[in-house]
Amino acid sequence: MTQPTKGLTAPHPFGQEINQQQLIETFNQCRQWEDRYRQLILLAKKLPALSDNLKQQDIEISGCENRVWLGYQLMPNGYLHFYGDSEGRIVKGLLAVILTAVEGKTPKQVSETNLLALFHQLGLEQQLSGSRLNGVKSLIHTVQNAAEHYTKD
Repeated sequence: MTQPTKGLTAPHPFGQEINQQQLIETFNQCRQWEDRYRQLILLAKKLPALSDNLKQQDIEISGCENRVWLGYQLMPNGYLHFYGDSEGRIVKGLLAVILTAVEGKTPKQVSETNLLALFHQLGLEQQLSGSRLNGVKSLIHTVQNAAEHYTKD
């Protein structure tokens, strides 16, 4: 399912050209944490930087080691578009994993997505430090809140 990119605040390849199944296959080939670490850095490089005017305080996420921004918009077709950035490469890669799983889905589909299970399936959850895992949980919480905001209507 391809979503139109016209009207997107900040387009990126996640959830479209890079999908969840591809991520799973890629990370399943990684035998060591260093390989997963490299994959996260590669994902981070594919996520375009947000322009400074989009890095607003209202979308900055607290609870992360690095500064991170995560915004969203409901598209006219009823699908959610998420966008974000981080000053840290690993955090930006973790954000890219989340975007892959939720981009271009309806609020209901996003609400039903178990993002922590995806991190476990990719072999990432058990490798993250406590503070970094808390940051990931803050990002997941923001995504879930966005979905809930639009499913209440």
